[in-house]
Amino acid sequence: MKRIFLAAAAAFAPSLVAAAPSDRAVELSKSLIIVDGHVDAPTSIAEDGADMATGNKAVDFDYPRARAGGLDAPFMSIYVAAKYEDTGGAKARADILIGLMEAVEARHPDKFAIAYTPEDVRRLHEEGKIAMPLGMENGSPLEGDLKNLKHFYDRGVRYITLAHSKANHISDSSYDEDRRWGGLSPFGYEVVDAMNDIGMMIDVSHLTDESIEDVLSQTRAPVIASHSSLRHYTPGFERNLSDNLVRKIGENGGVVMINYGSAFLTEEANRYNDPRNAAREEQEAEMGRPMNDEESAAFNAAWREAHPYPFAGLEDVLDHIDRAVELAGIDHVGLGTDYDGVGDSLPIDLKDASSFPTLIDGLLARGYDETGIEKILGANALRVWEEVESARKKRKW
Repeated sequence: MKRIFLAAAAAFAPSLVAAAPSDRAVELSKSLIIVDGHVDAPTSIAEDGADMATGNKAVDFDYPRARAGGLDAPFMSIYVAAKYEDTGGAKARADILIGLMEAVEARHPDKFAIAYTPEDVRRLHEEGKIAMPLGMENGSPLEGDLKNLKHFYDRGVRYITLAHSKANHISDSSYDEDRRWGGLSPFGYEVVDAMNDIGMMIDVSHLTDESIEDVLSQTRAPVIASHSSLRHYTPGFERNLSDNLVRKIGENGGVVMINYGSAFLTEEANRYNDPRNAAREEQEAEMGRPMNDEESAAFNAAWREAHPYPFAGLEDVLDHIDRAVELAGIDHVGLGTDYDGVGDSLPIDLKDASSFPTLIDGLLARGYDETGIEKILGANALRVWEEVESARKKRKW
């Protein structure tokens, strides 16, 4: 499951109680449109039976907490694991998850609605409903056929993260040592053109630096990094964006949407597992064999107890926002929390979808005015979405 991908480090979340947000922050959270570039609630529904309406079995996102935090438009991640590239069934898996979102809308029309356009987001904000735009994480469901791009657009998908944890038939992945394409594949270039044609946003999160450079050289529309933070704070972690790429995404007109996972925010959290893994390998060498599952679980639990996880905090998120603004400009920074996708590794004070007023207080304390806060919370993402729509041209499928 996706949310264990980065979260093995963080079994014990701190029980600190955040200070109550200011009245001004709460008011801004209600009046301004908040867009979250990446929420993995569909996987929580599919694998855990989570109920977004009531919060039953929900992880970080549900209706009560989204309303409390003022979250208006979380992009629901149609996450398809990298394994489907090899096993087949990627398109079917994506269709199942989209169907789950359609079911949420049908069962709770007073609370949720799929958003197909920025205008839908604004209308639903006025109606007091949670807009659910869809973003597909991993391009494997295209299965090498551009007709499938039209299929998913018609079902509501408005961005595609071209690859996930492994290289696929579209692009190399920052998590994969297999750099088979050296960037985009030949089909990947076709996908970029076709996404421009149909008016679908290209998401460069998870891609290698070379792949992002290829996308930026090919696209005629702005791109997004739906849930990526800055490599400046996590040296060597290619999944985050280099300063150079942050600048280039700004020059492209796109938006960098900051990921909340602690491993994305600080070097200490990012490297938390390294000494644990080394200690386990040393113990296995003494044992003369690998640990079995039970032994490994016990070892990990003992390690976590002896070495508490170094959770990031609000100030770390603000540092990433500040640097992204410095590099790309205030018009090119947004939020992509990765709620439901990074396990228990979320920062202190920003543990779930109710915490946006706390972030707003932090932005106010850093000197951002209301116009800048509005852009970071959602206006930048909506502007990119609109520009991508305007860049499309008619095409016969």
